[in-house]
Amino acid sequence: MAAGALDASVLVLNRSFAPVNLVTVRRAFGMLFSECAEVVWIEGGQVDLYDFPRWVTAGMARRNNGGDQDHAEWVSTVSLHVQVPRIVRLMAYNRYPESRVSLNRRNVLARDEHRCQYCGRTFGSHDLSMDHVVPLSRGGRTSWTNVVTACRRCNRNKGWRTPQEAGMSLLRKPGEPRFDPLIRLKLRHEKYDSWRMFISESYWPVTAE
Repeated sequence: MAAGALDASVLVLNRSFAPVNLVTVRRAFGMLFSECAEVVWIEGGQVDLYDFPRWVTAGMARRNNGGDQDHAEWVSTVSLHVQVPRIVRLMAYNRYPESRVSLNRRNVLARDEHRCQYCGRTFGSHDLSMDHVVPLSRGGRTSWTNVVTACRRCNRNKGWRTPQEAGMSLLRKPGEPRFDPLIRLKLRHEKYDSWRMFISESYWPVTAE
């Protein structure tokens, strides 16, 4: 199987087609195997629903006919190829996601688009850290409005000072996202365009720019 494809993202909808969260393809396949979810397929503005056996059959037909190959990804087994779904819908779950986004490193980096908020350069996750704009030692809090992404060099140069004291400025004022900020990054890639049918822009932008 292709590890990269299995680690791609899948949008999960509740029974009412409202976005709930993101999971990996690996997790989505598990949900399909256990029959607690179905694939949501969008083509020509129309929505079709597939259980796993029908999804495998339909995917093989598209593959053999050369359709939808621009951004399609596949997971291969000994006997067949399975197209990677982009959206799945839960069969029974009809609750909505929590209104607050968890404050953690993954979400802060995604909110700031993996860009150091001091020098403006983009880095890989391993080269970035969470920086307290007002240091904890100066009374700062670990909150969405006081935590930003910083590269190692800028974090070291700022030290335990405020940006003003260090002669540094922020690219933008930090704020709390309304929805999983990873979606903003994913939507830059055309292969996730189908998500836009279920996620309006007003649902997930950062509250303070």
